[in-house]
Amino acid sequence: MPKQVSIELFAKPTLEVAPRLIGMVMEANGVSGRIVEVEAYTDDPASHAFRRTSRSAIMYDTYGSVYVYLIYGANHCLNFTTDRSSVGAVLIRAVEPLSGMSLMQARRGVEDIRLLANGPGKLCRAFDLDLSYNGSKIGEQIRLFHGKAKGITTGPRIGITKATELPWRFWEEGNGYISRK
Repeated sequence: MPKQVSIELFAKPTLEVAPRLIGMVMEANGVSGRIVEVEAYTDDPASHAFRRTSRSAIMYDTYGSVYVYLIYGANHCLNFTTDRSSVGAVLIRAVEPLSGMSLMQARRGVEDIRLLANGPGKLCRAFDLDLSYNGSKIGEQIRLFHGKAKGITTGPRIGITKATELPWRFWEEGNGYISRK
């Protein structure tokens, strides 16, 4: 089994952490998958941390913590906080399922393995993650293990309306499990 990722990785700047997460294996609630797509957020206008609020305080005050929020009142999004000396988090956009596929299929009501966790809300449903995980430390309820990416591509983040020009979306080149091509 690969070595578990140290919390100290997350003390680094957000834009350094984000691409390093590609290829790592995430494990929680009886399922696992390789992270194949992420987005970085700092204090830019698209980020929750653009202004400090009670919700975004975790991005200011921690690194190596799980940040889960509810979007549009329907979908949870999983982030890992970063940057000991500033503010940031990395949104986990998609994973390639590795184990527990039948559990993921039951949780999502979807048979096609490529569609189980190819988006932030889908990923949280497949891994059974909700607001109760918010604030926990990486390695407690959600574990990360070292892994390798075959090649990393970067481009603009998606699903946002501000700071769309920033190339802060990272994904594994040629991977069929990313949220959008």
